[in-house]
Amino acid sequence: MLKDITLGQYFPGDTPAHRLDPRTKILLVILYIAALFSAKGPATYGAMILTLFVCVRISRVKARALFRGLRPVVVIILFTGILNLFFTPGAYLFQWGPLHISDAGIRLAVSMVLRIMLLIMGTFLLTYTTSPIRLTDGLERLLNPLKKLRVPVHELAMMMSIALRFIPTLIEETDKIMSAQKARGADFESGNLFRRAKAMLPILVPLFISAFRRADELAVAMECRCYHGGEGRTKLHVLRFAARDYWTLAFGCAITAAVMTLAHFGY
Repeated sequence: MLKDITLGQYFPGDTPAHRLDPRTKILLVILYIAALFSAKGPATYGAMILTLFVCVRISRVKARALFRGLRPVVVIILFTGILNLFFTPGAYLFQWGPLHISDAGIRLAVSMVLRIMLLIMGTFLLTYTTSPIRLTDGLERLLNPLKKLRVPVHELAMMMSIALRFIPTLIEETDKIMSAQKARGADFESGNLFRRAKAMLPILVPLFISAFRRADELAVAMECRCYHGGEGRTKLHVLRFAARDYWTLAFGCAITAAVMTLAHFGY
């Protein structure tokens, strides 16, 4: 299960999606989320599925990696679908005690499940095609106007980048600790919920110790390299918008406007 968590992973490549400016991709994800939450009917959801399919094909990210990233949240997706299916009022198609299935419930359950799946896969595509360093630079440049309000933009972007970078590392560390505990006879799968939670304690303690150790090593390494925040720092690769970025943003705005227009008319 832990190996299925792909958040924060970066798949290097030389595709049009990889070559886009990170600010363009961040803005596209925002437009994608806005369009996704505006979708209502089959036409708008079909447009969002087609958009995601085209983006996946352009980025050459394997669909298996996207679906593998959904596995850790399958329970949440199913729980959301069941709640909407059995507890949405409408014309009843089936009823058994307090549970009932209505036509509105079926539509809402399908739309919510689709929305969550498309949201997760679309946002994962950003980290799959953007390295943590470029993602940090893009976030910092986008939030740069907030520096006038004395918001620590560079520090916030750095913290987000470090968090994304260390998610795969901590997952790998957790997997190693679980394997070591299982070799010593630990059982994480049998028993009720409380017993399973109690069995996780031998994993959490060494994991926290490892995380603090890595944080301390990272802090020492940054101090040894004379890191004192973003003041006066320069970039090795300066971000500049190219023609492809403007065209891509225009295309994203057009799709978002089209989806919102169709949703306004109930499609």
